[in-house]
Amino acid sequence: MGTDVLLQVAILLLTLGIFFALHNFPKQALTKLRTKGRSTTQAHRHFFQGAHLLARARSTRNRTTSLNLARDAAGEAQKALTLEPKDAAAHILKALAHDLMGHRTSALRSLDTALSPPAVKSLSERERGDALFKRAELQVAVNRRRRVDSAVADLVEAVRLSSDNAKAFCLLGECYELKGMREEARTAFEEAIRVEPDLVAARQGLDRLGS
Repeated sequence: MGTDVLLQVAILLLTLGIFFALHNFPKQALTKLRTKGRSTTQAHRHFFQGAHLLARARSTRNRTTSLNLARDAAGEAQKALTLEPKDAAAHILKALAHDLMGHRTSALRSLDTALSPPAVKSLSERERGDALFKRAELQVAVNRRRRVDSAVADLVEAVRLSSDNAKAFCLLGECYELKGMREEARTAFEEAIRVEPDLVAARQGLDRLGS
């Protein structure tokens, strides 16, 4: 759910950003802005199309169709980035598409770019929290033991920025559990259940800890 919200918010923010720029730039900059505005609008179109393709890729049950749609979504994200290379939302879209294709290392690289200056400046706190959670999720999937410390750092910041992200709390609990930090893990699982009482993975985590 967190990544879907991230995409929707990113589309809205990008649209509002275009509107704000067009209506608030000084008059002497209008000539330069016209060229910039065209590229930004085109980047928005590619982003929106990519987000639509990714949603279709996630909803289909046919694996081949899903992979093809995800590949096309990544292509649209790359087109947007060719026009607006500092757009964090497009980097995140590309990461999500690569993740769906199983290209986790590539997905991590895109998220690293989205979460680094200057791109990260375009993200709201909530968006940054969701992106940090997704990066931690990928870090654990790629190499749970080697990347657990990096994942914990991302997740601590993610739950600070997005305190209603139950899955982030749950993954944080799992990482703490892996590190042998039982009390910290228990607290994280309890926070996950506070946010989402029916989250099975969090309740299973508490069961493993003897609660």
